[in-house]
Amino acid sequence: MNLSSLLRVCLRALLRNKMRSALTMLGIIIGVAAVVSMVAITTGARTSVQTQISSLGDNVFMIFSGNFHRSGARMAAGTRNSLTAEDVDAIRQQSKDVHQITPTIRTNAQLVSADQNWSTSVLGVNPEYIDIRRYEIQSGRMFSDVDMRGASKVCVVGQTVITNLFNGNDPVGQTIRIRRLPFEVVGVLAAKGQAAMGQDQDDVVLIPFTTGAKKFQSGDTRVGMVFGSARDGLSLTSAQAEIRDILRARHQLGDKDDDDFTIRTQSDISKTVEASANVMTYLLGSVAMVSLLVGGIGIMNIMLVSVTERTREIGIRMSVGAREADILRQFLLEALLLSAIGGLIGVLLGGGVSLLISKLAGWPTQVSMPFAALALGFAAMVGIFFGFYPARKASRLDPIEALRYE
Repeated sequence: MNLSSLLRVCLRALLRNKMRSALTMLGIIIGVAAVVSMVAITTGARTSVQTQISSLGDNVFMIFSGNFHRSGARMAAGTRNSLTAEDVDAIRQQSKDVHQITPTIRTNAQLVSADQNWSTSVLGVNPEYIDIRRYEIQSGRMFSDVDMRGASKVCVVGQTVITNLFNGNDPVGQTIRIRRLPFEVVGVLAAKGQAAMGQDQDDVVLIPFTTGAKKFQSGDTRVGMVFGSARDGLSLTSAQAEIRDILRARHQLGDKDDDDFTIRTQSDISKTVEASANVMTYLLGSVAMVSLLVGGIGIMNIMLVSVTERTREIGIRMSVGAREADILRQFLLEALLLSAIGGLIGVLLGGGVSLLISKLAGWPTQVSMPFAALALGFAAMVGIFFGFYPARKASRLDPIEALRYE
């Protein structure tokens, strides 16, 4: 019997019990659909987060103050302001691989304009901040070095602030009150969207660092965070080492002393996110594979029942010349068809589910065709593996005993 004839025989056998065949495929369908949809969700989430990380800027690094020991207790980053604006100036002057750098003062404040008010973050930064973070000026201008030297009360606002304070109208030239102090709006930032951790990057007000230190910190130039960028990707690691040496020397830290600051680069964040996404993918994939194995056991059980029900048919085929190999091949192909068709339906169902989740929940999803093909291939292997025992049992039946079976 050639392959096409054998395929027709197998399909007729499966179609004789449509409901049973459908129920047999159910485990494979659910398993493959789970693999495809889960991988689509994690792949989409990974792509979205990587895009948001890239929005931080090019070759960006961050320095956090804190991270030290006190009386045997280890204090985390941000628990003490160990960095100053003078540290930033020293890095700017002494480091060869640092391209741009700015100290950052962050404070939350209630903004008031006319009869509108809005609570948001106010950042005291240098003009380089918008280049480091890849912000763009939509209208007006960024504050200048003259504004820095004079500690001018000027600000640049994000799109969320405009929506809540000015009903979306261009506010350049208008005045807003930050902690009751009047600031002139000199520029508007273009929309940037969410950050990697979900923060709204448009809900921000930028003021000169000198103004922030003078008005909100009583002239204190200590800072909690520093933003900077390296000259290129290759110099990011060497810039990190230079900054560490400069800060340790300035803070008079001995060889046995821990750093009282923490440096994080864009690639550090990216690697952490990638590792978390991989763990989630493997975890979800393992759960889905268990479903496939359960589906394979279901195929084996149903095939064993089918062999028992069709014992007399097997005896007749053997009596007219069918060999053991022919019987083995027929039942093995039936098991393979069950798992392959179930896998194909599972791929389509998984793709549909991921699209539905994307539409309803707004989550980014991305169907991975290599993973879909891998799941389909694994389903076929499950069918062959679990179908082999029933097929072998059928091929080894005694023709005489099979013909006598009632």
